[in-house]
Amino acid sequence: MNFQPNPTIEALVLAKKGAEKSYPFGPDAAVYKVKGKMFALMGSIGINLKCDPDEAIIYRSMFEGVTPAYHMNKEHWNSVTLNCDVPEDLIEKMINDSYQLVVAKLPKKDREHL
Repeated sequence: MNFQPNPTIEALVLAKKGAEKSYPFGPDAAVYKVKGKMFALMGSIGINLKCDPDEAIIYRSMFEGVTPAYHMNKEHWNSVTLNCDVPEDLIEKMINDSYQLVVAKLPKKDREHL
């Protein structure tokens, strides 16, 4: 059976302006990018999101379902286990923050198109 992203979470991710989905790492991991830069990666049990390093530490201390992201820069990326102890509204905030962190690093002309 092929991996299917969580539809509720995926809808939040794809609602971001310019968001695109691809499967560069194979059928078990959906990658979400804006202007070619990844801001989320979703697998069967959770989603990896870029995070402010200070907030990353706070979230990890508050929730069992937030851990340093596997195979990613652990200072800037968290893995969030879905259907765990992380409230959906916080996951939505983390998606928004991840998107904004990536957009902020884009060239000015790309930011202006968003």
